[in-house]
Amino acid sequence: MSSNVLDELAQEHRNGRTPGLTSVCSAHPLVLDEAVRLGAAGGHVVLIEATCNQVNQEGGYTGLQPAGFRRQVEELAERYELPTGQLVFGGDHLGPNPWKHLPADAAMVRAVELVQAYVEAGYTKIHLDASMQCADDLGTLSTEVVAQRAARLAAAAEAVALDRAALRYVIGTEVPVPGGESAGSHGIHVSTTADVEETLELSRTAFVAVDIESAWERVRTVVAQPGVEFSDEELYTYTPGQAKHLESLIHGEVPFVFEAHSTDYQPRTALRGLVDDHFAILKVGPGLTFAYREALLALSYIEDEVCHARASGVWHVLEQAMLSNPTYWQPFYSDDSTRAALSRSYSRSDRSRYYWPVPEVQAAVELMCRNLDEFGLPDEMVSQYLSWLTAEEVPGAPQTTALGERLTAEAVLRAAVRRVLTTYNAECTPA
Repeated sequence: MSSNVLDELAQEHRNGRTPGLTSVCSAHPLVLDEAVRLGAAGGHVVLIEATCNQVNQEGGYTGLQPAGFRRQVEELAERYELPTGQLVFGGDHLGPNPWKHLPADAAMVRAVELVQAYVEAGYTKIHLDASMQCADDLGTLSTEVVAQRAARLAAAAEAVALDRAALRYVIGTEVPVPGGESAGSHGIHVSTTADVEETLELSRTAFVAVDIESAWERVRTVVAQPGVEFSDEELYTYTPGQAKHLESLIHGEVPFVFEAHSTDYQPRTALRGLVDDHFAILKVGPGLTFAYREALLALSYIEDEVCHARASGVWHVLEQAMLSNPTYWQPFYSDDSTRAALSRSYSRSDRSRYYWPVPEVQAAVELMCRNLDEFGLPDEMVSQYLSWLTAEEVPGAPQTTALGERLTAEAVLRAAVRRVLTTYNAECTPA
């Protein structure tokens, strides 16, 4: 694909071909490392997106501002020799969400600063999301108000861009909230043609009203709801064809493709169906750190058995970090203490991903890896706890029962993340 990947993607879909693009929405260092490494090895575009909660001008839960996050990923690109033209940076859900507890005027001032920080740091895929209620908003926001606020953010982006022509915008109001749904959500609405037509028309009007019609011509992605979502309790999978009715809209005046959020945990047939139905950008985040967490828990069981008193206690350390600061999981999990405890460890919502940056948790993970590398991973325990591993998933491992002899803890964690990434990358490639 060309350096302007979104333009080419939209044109391909207009021409009847259906390539896709994996959007990696994670700030976990190992996830980012594997995404960049796979892109360099496979020669494909790597789209890395940071959300407003992960990375913002105040640091977000990672402690990183947009420029710092970009530098972190660019260092990986240099290490793996990923060409500059194959790396695209996006800002996801850029809007007032982190400050929705404030009155709308104050929250939008912060949102303007947020968008401008991303643009000034060189991000080119800008998702304008002003769909959330702020403290003084009465009731659900109308599509018109959302469009007007989004246009204000686009105007702010245009005002500070060194190269406006490089910016590509993402619009759309039918989006899951950043971080996923809360527990107990039931039923799901698939976007109708009328829904998307209204979004397009009101957004275009709003862009023109703030004198950024040229920016409207660079809208390349529309977020719509194809009928996929997950929460702590539910998983909605895509049936190929169920959002096919939106196909006619990609042939309008402005070329665009659809973007599917919360595609984590979808089966391969669903992912391919989404791309074939012009949801060309598949966003995945919690599914990647969920796989990481599963592998880490299995490794911790092995460590407990082979290291005994020397063991890191990583799972206890993570649990204590979550209990000490329930901000990131409590609103999403059951009020029942037993169910909440299970969710903290095993939920698809994977709220534990917010706690990997905690220094005590990082130290425990590092100690676990050192312990296991020193002791080794016994074959029998690899079979017991990591039976999903194959020689193909761990490069260099022999095709024998002695698989564990060459394994390290880091190799296992990478393999878990890589399984998810390779599935997405495969289903984004046309047959």
